[in-house]
Amino acid sequence: MTAPALSIVVPCYNEEPCLAELHARLTAAARGAVGEDYEIVLVNDGSRDRSWEMMRQLSATDPRLVAINLSRNHGHQLALTAGLDLCAGERILIIDADLQDPPELLPDMLAEMDRQTADVVYAVRRARAGETAFKLATAKLFYRGLSKLAEIEIPRDTGDFRLMSRRALDALLSLPEQARFIRGMVAWVGFRQVPIVYDRAERHAGQTKYPFSKMLRFALDAVTGFSTAPLRFASHFGLWLVAASFLILIYIAVGFFSGSAIPGWTSLMLLVVMLGAVQMFVLGLIGEYIGRLYIEAKRRPLYIVSDIAGRAAGAHPSLGHVAHAAEAMATSDSPGGNGSRPIA
Repeated sequence: MTAPALSIVVPCYNEEPCLAELHARLTAAARGAVGEDYEIVLVNDGSRDRSWEMMRQLSATDPRLVAINLSRNHGHQLALTAGLDLCAGERILIIDADLQDPPELLPDMLAEMDRQTADVVYAVRRARAGETAFKLATAKLFYRGLSKLAEIEIPRDTGDFRLMSRRALDALLSLPEQARFIRGMVAWVGFRQVPIVYDRAERHAGQTKYPFSKMLRFALDAVTGFSTAPLRFASHFGLWLVAASFLILIYIAVGFFSGSAIPGWTSLMLLVVMLGAVQMFVLGLIGEYIGRLYIEAKRRPLYIVSDIAGRAAGAHPSLGHVAHAAEAMATSDSPGGNGSRPIA
């Protein structure tokens, strides 16, 4: 099977209400852009609804759709990595399943890539419909803060919605880190990258999969993955505290030799609490980086594939070995003879 001209990679988690409309719009957009020379790769990231059943049904009727089922919920960025690892297209469109990012932008992205001879066309959000003031404010704070801290230039107001060339994707896949911030990693690999502006829509259906706790974790991965500024901040703050401590020592010495009264417990306890808080903050920053080192040192697989569905999966240039391994495991001597074990 030859590689298709276009792969569309979609990580999915509990997207049952969106899948039918997603498939219809992706199919229409792909056919309008490249004819029949495309594939759609849906990655089920351990969904708890009927997403996987729907993906299997869609793959049974559409020979250009391949569905990949991960063994558990690995998280959006790792599910996306699985799809990018296993897709085969010469150009790759990354899009989320909630249809906030319009598949209909694909022809314009392809045209912009050709016109500017670019390897990446990333979509910049001009407007974000249906999002709360809190979400808009925190997103703005995140992107502005990251641009100040990061040691590379990461475009503001962008998500993972982008079109990539095969050589840009191959460079991205050569990066082995576990805690992945893919839009930052794409910026890091370089090549010619150009923006295209669009208005982001509301979710087609369902609820957001990024509550505040996940947003905070995502922000930490972004900052610690692309900046050592927090560690430098800790060391600089420590130097300022050392300088302040010398001033306090001078103040105490002057008070002692002059016989004047030295402030009592209130000021002392205030100083102790302040120093203790700063120390805990600095230790937390260091711990965050040490934790990343610990995770990287274990070298576990980024994801594990459980099942693959699709008529073309066995002949797929990237999925063939995985599909055959899954089939062999499904017929292994497990209880009942029809079980399956996860594969990486």
